[in-house]
Amino acid sequence: MPEIAVVAIGGNSLIKDKEHQTVPDQYQAVAETCVHIAGMVEAGYEVAITHGNGPQVGFILQRAELARHVLHPVPLDSCDADTQGAIGYHIQRALGNEFRRRGIRKQVVTVVTQVVVDADDPAFRHPSKPIGPFYDREKALRYQREEGWEMIEDAGRGYRQVAASPIPQEIVEIESIKALINIGVVVVAVGGGGIPVVRDSRGDLTGVAAVIDKDYASSLLAVDIGAELLLISTAVDAVYLNYGQPGQKALSRMTVGEAETFLKEGQFAPGSMEPKIRAAIQFLKKGAGQVIITSPERMVESIRGEAGTMVVAR
Repeated sequence: MPEIAVVAIGGNSLIKDKEHQTVPDQYQAVAETCVHIAGMVEAGYEVAITHGNGPQVGFILQRAELARHVLHPVPLDSCDADTQGAIGYHIQRALGNEFRRRGIRKQVVTVVTQVVVDADDPAFRHPSKPIGPFYDREKALRYQREEGWEMIEDAGRGYRQVAASPIPQEIVEIESIKALINIGVVVVAVGGGGIPVVRDSRGDLTGVAAVIDKDYASSLLAVDIGAELLLISTAVDAVYLNYGQPGQKALSRMTVGEAETFLKEGQFAPGSMEPKIRAAIQFLKKGAGQVIITSPERMVESIRGEAGTMVVAR
């Protein structure tokens, strides 16, 4: 049986810089990453793809803000669904084209994915994830008063809404995802961490205003489908100690124990490398396999052990 890999693509990696934010620009970035994913498929992996959506959700919220006087606002769970469909379409088209060029007979399918979170998760009492556009203080206070938004001042650039970031508990469509993988389909799932939903006492699902961390959801998916590899792509080619400082050091291999020590030492930046390391630990404690953290262009080298950082149980 071929090994199964979950490949997590960062939402920010789909936007190279401020001059390349348009939809065609984002498609081009996706297409470049899909070249490397196709290389993994050629190497024998069955692949499930996850992706971030932070910038893309921000664009939707900013459009809604600019059109506020003529159109209704878009709830955050619907923003997640919109971006899952749009980014999934880009991946389907780009990877399908790459497969055709290589003579690989595989289909790519996007599953619009709901992810259950706990309604009592402490994250709902302490929203911390900045989303959407920047506002001046007067408008921020008005939205806080009229809409009930939680607002924070963000690095001197203005005020932003903050959303809860609860821990993912259950992937609703997991049986469909597993069935597709089992027949050799490349599946795009839990985009943006999944659409956050809560389950009531009757079992009914309701969307909530939250942002699930993509890496944690990718880890949960990897465990649920029995993946042997969780590959987390990011802006750097490996995990570094003392990153950006004199004497920074790339790690080619790291155990769970070492990763936990480095976390305690504050080696990994919150909102950047830290959630990737925590997701790796979560996968390795619940699943059986390995984690690779590297840049998109070094994916194929990393599975040969020639690049990236491999994280193992011990």
